[in-house]
Amino acid sequence: MKLKKYSFQNTVAKRLLGLLVAAFCCFSCESSIYSDQSDCPRGLSLRFVYDYNMEYVNSFYTKCECVSVYVFDEFGNYLATYHEIGEKLQDEKYRMQIDLDKGNYTLLAYGGMACADKSFYMPTFTTRAVSHIDDMYVELDHKNFQSDKSLHPLFYGALEVSIEADDYVEDTVYMIKNTNNIRVVLQQMTGETIAASQFNFEITDDNTYLNNKNQVVPKGTVTYTPWTQGEEIVGSWDDEQTPVTAVWAELSTSRLTTGTSPRLTITKKKDGEEVLSIPLNTYLQLLKSQLYEEMGPQEYLDRESEWTLIFFLDSGLRWINTRIVINDWVVRLNHTEL
Repeated sequence: MKLKKYSFQNTVAKRLLGLLVAAFCCFSCESSIYSDQSDCPRGLSLRFVYDYNMEYVNSFYTKCECVSVYVFDEFGNYLATYHEIGEKLQDEKYRMQIDLDKGNYTLLAYGGMACADKSFYMPTFTTRAVSHIDDMYVELDHKNFQSDKSLHPLFYGALEVSIEADDYVEDTVYMIKNTNNIRVVLQQMTGETIAASQFNFEITDDNTYLNNKNQVVPKGTVTYTPWTQGEEIVGSWDDEQTPVTAVWAELSTSRLTTGTSPRLTITKKKDGEEVLSIPLNTYLQLLKSQLYEEMGPQEYLDRESEWTLIFFLDSGLRWINTRIVINDWVVRLNHTEL
C-alpha cells in the first residue's frame, strides 16, 4: 500500500512540474528579458473573410481559390508579397503567417490574382523602394477594350496593422468581390420561335481599372459580350403544340459602381435594329427589397454579384417595356425614363 501511495504522489508531482514548465515557456515568449525567443510565434496571423454579400455569411473558403497579400511600410514602400494557392484555402481554420518586425504596415489582399486563369493583371513589384503603394492597381485583361470571357472571381481587401517588437498579432482582412455575372433572358410572347443567333448582347462601361483603394479609374469604355448563350423550349401555348422558346446569354463584368454608367444593349443581328437599351445600374437597383431599405446603392451593387434579367418581346421582337423580371422579382414599369 505504501508503494502505491508513493507512486500516486510521484505522478501528481510530475504533472504539476509539467504545468509549471508550460507556464514558464508561455511567459518567456511574452517577456522581453529572455534573449532566446526563436521558438516563439511573432509577426502577423492573418484571417480572410468574405461576408460582404447578400447572405452576410463568410464564403471566402468556398469562393476564393488563391490569395495574394502585398505588404507596404508606413511610408507606402513595398516590402514583400505572400501567396497561398490551393486546398489550404478551403479550410476555415487557415491563417496566413506573415513575419513582420516592429512597425506600422498597410496590407493589400487580392483573391484571384495568383490563379492560373486570372482575368486581371497588376504591376510587378520588387523590393526596391521605387515600388510604392500608389503604384498599385489591377486592370482587366481585355483585348482592345473588348471582353467576352467568364471573368475569374476577383476579391479585394485592405488592412492597416501595427506590430510591436517580438509581438504576435492576429487580425482579419475583409474582402469585397469585384466581378459580376449577368444572365439575360429574352421571352417571346406570341409563340414565334427565336434563337440566340438572332441577337447581339453587350454591356458597355468604363470600369477596367481599379486603383489601390479599389476605386474605378476612367481608362476608356469597354464592351462586354456573352461568354455563353443559347435558347431553350420552356413550355407550350394553350394548344399544347406551339412551343414557347426563350433565349439566354451570360456576360461577365468588372466592378459595377454608381460612379459610372453601364448600359445593356440588345440588337437584332439581321439589321442592327435595337431591341432594348437600358441604364443597367438603374434596373439592377429596382431589385433591392425594402428589407434592405437602408442599404446604399453602392453597397448593394457590391454585395450582389450574380444577376438575372428577363425581358418579354412582342411579335416584332421588340421589348414590351412595361414588364421586366430581375432575379425572380417582377417589376412593372410605368413611364420609366430610359
